[in-house]
Amino acid sequence: MSDLMEYKGFKARVEYSADDEVFFGRLLGIEDIVTFEGKTVRELKKDMKEAVDFHIEICQRSGKAANKLYSGKVLFRLPSELHAKIAEAAARKGKSINEWGKEILESAVKV
Repeated sequence: MSDLMEYKGFKARVEYSADDEVFFGRLLGIEDIVTFEGKTVRELKKDMKEAVDFHIEICQRSGKAANKLYSGKVLFRLPSELHAKIAEAAARKGKSINEWGKEILESAVKV
């Protein structure tokens, strides 16, 4: 079961609060915090659509991008022993850490 919803290219993570008996979600990949909720899946989907449409409208009015722009750079803080093992694994494949890591991450997200 996927806990992600999508509308107009925007994705959101969805959770359920047993205490409040409500589904709630938050849009991913944007600079702003946009949330939505619903007691039923139908309500949740409706509220997400309204939240996305409103977010797009506000961004258009203010002249800013609706989606977060990613630089393509990712920084990891790792223990030195792990860093050494990664460097060795990449070298065994005849690749840089960047090349090898990109392949591993692509396979993990199945791009």
